[in-house]
Amino acid sequence: MSSYALTRRVPRLAAALSAVGPALGAAGSAQAKPAVSADIVDTAGGHGDVVSFTFDDGPNPADTLRLLDVLREHRVKAVFCLWGDHVEQHPDVVRRIAAAGHTLCNHSMHHDDLSALTPEQIRADLEQASAAIRRAVPHARIPYFRAPFGAWGESPQVAASLGMRPLGWRLAITDWEPPGTDELARRLLDGITPGAVVLMHDGGGDRSQTVDAVDQVIPVLKARGYRFTLPEGC
Repeated sequence: MSSYALTRRVPRLAAALSAVGPALGAAGSAQAKPAVSADIVDTAGGHGDVVSFTFDDGPNPADTLRLLDVLREHRVKAVFCLWGDHVEQHPDVVRRIAAAGHTLCNHSMHHDDLSALTPEQIRADLEQASAAIRRAVPHARIPYFRAPFGAWGESPQVAASLGMRPLGWRLAITDWEPPGTDELARRLLDGITPGAVVLMHDGGGDRSQTVDAVDQVIPVLKARGYRFTLPEGC
């Protein structure tokens, strides 16, 4: 090829590449992962009679392991909101939760009132808790964050920036003050409405009554036509 012909073609090639570049950039942007919403989700995914069970403050070997047996028997998947200090104490239980196919949720490192913290302090706490979970379960997916005590402060925005959807609830059965298995079962059956995210506990104390109530209630809910799904945004 003559030097004259090459000189003629180089500007044309440059112009073609300039035209292709923005198009490729637009395509890449269209395929980029959407940002996680900072809106607090309290609704179970799906339509009709659906419900999501979530459990806070574990892992707690005595009750968490028995709860896993109950959920496996009834073929129900749940969300486990993990307290970082307890994760470091019982990483084997976290691995059991993940191996059973349940969904992991960051419940902070030390279960502090995050509403009193700055965004920088919240970020440090949440990153520490997620790191603890991933030491137990490498590459674990942690799609949700739940603030201790429901004291959100600026944590929803921080959690969303870390890729976690803030997870609320529609029904809390106050099982941190155990009133007896039958009463907890009644609160569940009377309080659950279609689409509810339900907050219960498998840690933070003796949660054997909660486990027994869950075992009683799941067959009743299924007989009523309920399906167990994960919260929206997973």
